[in-house]
Order: sequence, then structure tokens, then C-alpha cells
Amino acid sequence: MYTNYTEEMLESMKNVAAKRESNAAMEPRRMTAEEKDNLLAAFHPDYKASEFAELKIGPNKGEKVPVELASLLQGKSRIEDTEIDLSSPDYDADVLVIGGGGAGSSAAIEAHQAGAKVLMVTKLRIGDANTMMAEGGIQAADKPNDSPAQHYLDAFGGGHFAAKPELLRKLVTEAPDAILWLNRLGVEFDKEPDGTMITTHGGGTSRKRMHAAKDYSGAEIMRTLRDEVLNRGIPVVDFTAAIELILDRDGKAAGAVLLNMETKEIRIARAKTVVLATGGAGRLHYQGFPTSNHYGATADGLVLAYRAGAKLLYADTLQYHPTGAAFPEQIYGALVTEKVRSLGAKLVNRNGEVFMHPLETRDVCAASIIRECGERNNGLATPGGKGLWLDTPMIEFKNGAGTIEKRIPAMMRMFGKYGIDIRKEPILVYPTLHYQNGGIDITADGMSGIQNLFVAGEAVGGIHGRNRLMGNSLLDIIVFGRNAGVRAAAAAKTASAAPLSLEHVKAFAAMRRDAGLDGAELSPRLLPHYTHGNPRAENVLR
Repeated sequence: MYTNYTEEMLESMKNVAAKRESNAAMEPRRMTAEEKDNLLAAFHPDYKASEFAELKIGPNKGEKVPVELASLLQGKSRIEDTEIDLSSPDYDADVLVIGGGGAGSSAAIEAHQAGAKVLMVTKLRIGDANTMMAEGGIQAADKPNDSPAQHYLDAFGGGHFAAKPELLRKLVTEAPDAILWLNRLGVEFDKEPDGTMITTHGGGTSRKRMHAAKDYSGAEIMRTLRDEVLNRGIPVVDFTAAIELILDRDGKAAGAVLLNMETKEIRIARAKTVVLATGGAGRLHYQGFPTSNHYGATADGLVLAYRAGAKLLYADTLQYHPTGAAFPEQIYGALVTEKVRSLGAKLVNRNGEVFMHPLETRDVCAASIIRECGERNNGLATPGGKGLWLDTPMIEFKNGAGTIEKRIPAMMRMFGKYGIDIRKEPILVYPTLHYQNGGIDITADGMSGIQNLFVAGEAVGGIHGRNRLMGNSLLDIIVFGRNAGVRAAAAAKTASAAPLSLEHVKAFAAMRRDAGLDGAELSPRLLPHYTHGNPRAENVLR
């Protein structure tokens, strides 16, 4: 047993163990729609008005977004005071892919398959992305008792009926083919001895449609995509961030200004079309929450697209995954996959009581935990704040010995490093900032409001509405990544070669001055701020 448990934790663990048998047999009822609405309004971070600011300039002027994001969207361009020579580009491509995660890799592969000359640039290394950190699985309605229509209904309801229908329709109807594509590329999905794919439930799903590779699903998918990119010989410029989009004289996307993260040298990439696949925003630590995101998740794509004139959709909505590790503090905020609950673990308060159905949608589940630890005072104190139990031993109590090691070995290993055996001891969890529900508004062909600027992955808004179901993010990076690659390659064939321009940067700077925003910070941020002068960081790292 882990030796650093507090006396309060040890006493509470006895309560959990004493009630495990009765809790395992108990099936809590699901909340009514009215109960969910009331719960979210009172406890979900998206409803905390003081944490949002109204945008003063740009395509979404007058709308509210998180205060940290507002500062970046209205921030000062990193090249505002720099003379940039666009006459002799350092790189030239048909399709420029910005971002090296699952969406960017899928786009690069399909664009290359279509015959385009592709260049991928990525702020860190190819594969350093939230894709790599995803655990639980990828949804697809490909079993006889399921259908894309049922998948659509689950996702549409789970997203509070706010998804753009044409985007969600594309997501669910192309999901089975996405699984086949990944399988053919070599992803090692969990399968029965006869080759049938093993599927499980996720929160908010009415059918077992979660395909997984144990609890390394994202890492396995990213491994496969990365290998395909490299095997095709697609050039990848890593440790190079896009700090400004380049438009042509006609206002079409035509490349990017790049910054070498090591030497700080500026480089110019010219392209006929651009795919923006820069991922999420977890490392902005909205409202001081910890995050499950990789180090480079700082909303770069939203900033670049917004400054160039692209409209955002649902930028006020984030997903706080209900089960981030709350203890020990070395892994504070790390993702505890929803698959743990789909295998039978239940959320239990300090008294050993099950207080909610374990597979409610993520926003409802997160709000329930925040309420239980706050208003109801049924949580436990941890070095990072508060937490409550996810009763992992219940999995083997219900399914037999060996289930955890077979189905969620990454979880077992993560906690095992600190002397916690999740087969015998419950784990403490609390919501962690996990996913950027909102992003750049696109049409079904993947194009933003800027011609020849395509967007894929977590930088997109509207696919999931105002909440995302488990397994639909790994799905959307494949469906919309492939889509962006195909469409960008096709558009590149007829793209005209108009002169390059950064006039939109000057125009945005003028809007900032007129709105009195001269003091805003440099943006995009590129890497998170972890300094004692940043109160948000202090809250995260205490």
C-alpha cells in the first residue's frame, strides 16, 4: 500500500471497502434532463460567468470566451514589429499541414495519397499531441445491433443538441470506414480470437461501440499514423511553430510564418492550401484547473485563424474530464480513462456512498463530482485541492481477477509507479481540463471562413456541440483529418498563385489599438507559463 495516504484517506478507504459488495450490485438511476440542466448551471465551470470575457475585436466581437483565451485572441502578433520578407520562401508546398498529431498526420497521409506535395510543420515533434495521450477508445457504429443513426442520436443529445448537423452526420457515417482504414494501416485493436473487434460502452452511449487498443488507444493510433507519414517520406519540420498565417492578395490562405523553437529564426512557408491541425488549449489552465493535455496545447490554431478573419464556434465551452488523477500530486491532473468506469468502477464519496451513475455524460459527471466535493462536503483533501474515490477494485470484484491488467494496463502502471495497486486500492480523482469543445467554424468539406484554410481535429468547433462523448475525439481526428487532406489536395490543383500578404496582421494591430488593447500579451503563446508570477500556474502547481 502507498505510504503517503493521510489518516483521513485511510479511514475513508475502509468505508469504501466495506460497501464495495453492495455498491457493485447497485445501479444508480440516471438523472432527468431537468436535473442535469440544473446541475450544470450550478456547478459546471462553463457556467461561471466571472471566468469569461467579452471579445472587443475580431469576427466574434461581442461574444464571451474564457478570460485566458480572450487575452490571446486579442493579443499582439509576434511579428507585429518585425519586417518579414515574403519574396523568397524557405519552403514551398501544395499542402502545408500545421500540427503533428492525429489530425495533421491523417491529413498529410491523404493529401500525399492524392498526389500533392505535402509539408508538415509541428511545434514539438510529430506525435507530441493529445492524440498520443488519449486512452479509452474510438467510437464507430459497425456492429449488427448499432447504426450511424443511433450514434448520431447519442452524440447529438450528449452535446446538448448544439452540434452542426452536417459535421456530426459526417462524423458518424464515416466512422466505420475510419476504423477499417486504421486497421489496414496496422492499428492493433482489441479483438476476439476470431478477429471480431471487442467493443465497450462509454458515457452517454446506448450501444457498445468503443473500439480500443487496451488503454493505449491514442498512442497506438498515433504510432501507426506517424510511421505511415515517415514511411511515405513526407517532410516533417519539427520544433517549428506557426506564428502567423499568410494570406494571398485575394484573402486566401497561402502559407505561414514559422518560428524555429530552438534558434528563434523566422522561416516562410508558401503553400497553395493550408491545413490547420494544432489541437487544444488545456495548457492554458482555464480557471486554474489541472490538465490532461500535452505540453504544447495552447490554442495556437484558434489565435492564428481568428487574426486572419476566421470565425470561431462555441469557444466558450470546454470539457473537464470528470476523472483526472487527484492523488498522488506527481500525477495531478493526469487522465484516468473513462474505460475504467465502463469496466465497472464506480464513483464513491468519502463515506463509501455511490452518488451518481458512473456513465453519465462527461459534463454531468464532472459537475456532480464538483458538487459532491464542494457543496455537499463529501470529498477528501488532497495536496492539489480535493478529490473522491473511483473504486477500481470493483472491476475485478465484478469481472474476475486479471481484468485490470488485461484491459487497462496503462492505468495499473501509472499508479503502480507510486506504490498504488489499483486492483486492491481505489484511486482519488477530480475533474481535469481535457478538451476544447469549441474552435474554428468549418463547413462539411473542412474549410474555414478563409478560402483554402482547412481545419481538422480539436481546433474545430461544432462537431460535438457543447459537450463531447468519449471516443468521438479520436474519431474526429481521423474523419476530419482525412477529409481535410483530400479536400486540400484537390483545392491545391486549381489554386492561383497570387502575391503573398500579411496585411491582415497590420489590420488586426490597428483594431487592437482602436479598442485600447495595446497592453495585451504576445500571441500565440506557444508554450505554457509556469512561473510564480502567474497565479493560474501557482494554483495548478501548488
